[in-house]
Amino acid sequence: MLRLCPLRVEDEQVARAAHEALAAAGYAFLFDHDLDESWDAFIERDRRQLQGFDLPPGRVPAAFLLAWVGDRIVGRASIRLELNEYLASAGGHIGYAVLPEHRRRGHATEILRQSLVVARAAGIREVLVTCAVDNVGSRTVIERCGGEFESTVHDPKEHVEKRRYWIR
Repeated sequence: MLRLCPLRVEDEQVARAAHEALAAAGYAFLFDHDLDESWDAFIERDRRQLQGFDLPPGRVPAAFLLAWVGDRIVGRASIRLELNEYLASAGGHIGYAVLPEHRRRGHATEILRQSLVVARAAGIREVLVTCAVDNVGSRTVIERCGGEFESTVHDPKEHVEKRRYWIR
């Protein structure tokens, strides 16, 4: 059974290992991760981001959650509680990732399902989720979770075309 949980002090070693594994696949796991920063400071910064304090430019209040199955991290979710101009166009409310060795087991679908519960609990009724046009796996996950395709847009940060879905 998969569960989403906030970062904890005791997660440092496994979260940093997950960060390295996903970085090798070309994706970010821990956002704004700095190896020189103490783990306690990183967790505090994450907690403050959820509350909307000390946000870096371009960031919005967001919940960052690790996806666990048993005692293993299998992925993560980022649930943006507001949308700025970029997120409203190409980024969306929810971003998720599954570590390469845990893919194709239904984890992404469950991460998105549970993220939708978190978003709705935060008062978000219409959730925007996006994926690269060539990411068939993510497209399938979004559609399985009720995503209704709206349009395709160019993502100026990732330099790819993205499909926009609304989940109501």
